[in-house]
Amino acid sequence: MNFNFDSPEPIYLQVAEQMEDAIFMDIYRAGEQVPSTTEMSKEFHINPATVLKGINRLVSAGMIEKRRGVGMFVTTEAADMIREKRRAEFFDRYVSQFTNEARKLNLSEEDVVALIKRGYEHDS
Repeated sequence: MNFNFDSPEPIYLQVAEQMEDAIFMDIYRAGEQVPSTTEMSKEFHINPATVLKGINRLVSAGMIEKRRGVGMFVTTEAADMIREKRRAEFFDRYVSQFTNEARKLNLSEEDVVALIKRGYEHDS
C-alpha cells in the first residue's frame, strides 16, 4: 500500500480504496484474514484510528467481517460487490459522458460501437 499524504483525499479513504483493490486483485481472497488495524498502522506509520475508519467502511459495505477475538476476514461476496460497484462507477464516469458526447457529435449507435471496437484493436 502506498499513501499520498499530500493528496486532498483523506488517508482513511485511501486505506479503504487500497484494501478494496487488494481484495479485487485477489491479494486477499474470500475467507482470508486481512492484516489487523494495529499491523497496518505500524507498517505504514498511520494513526490506528485512521486505519480503523477506512476498514470500517469496508465492514459497513459488507466486504470485510470482524470476528470477535479472531480478526477481520474478507467476505465471500466482497469481490462481486467490488466488481458491481466499479461497473456502476465506470458507467457513471465514462460511458454516460461518452454517450452524451457522441449524441452531441450526432454519432449513431453503430458509429459508437465501431469506435469502441477500434479502441480495443488499437490497445491490443
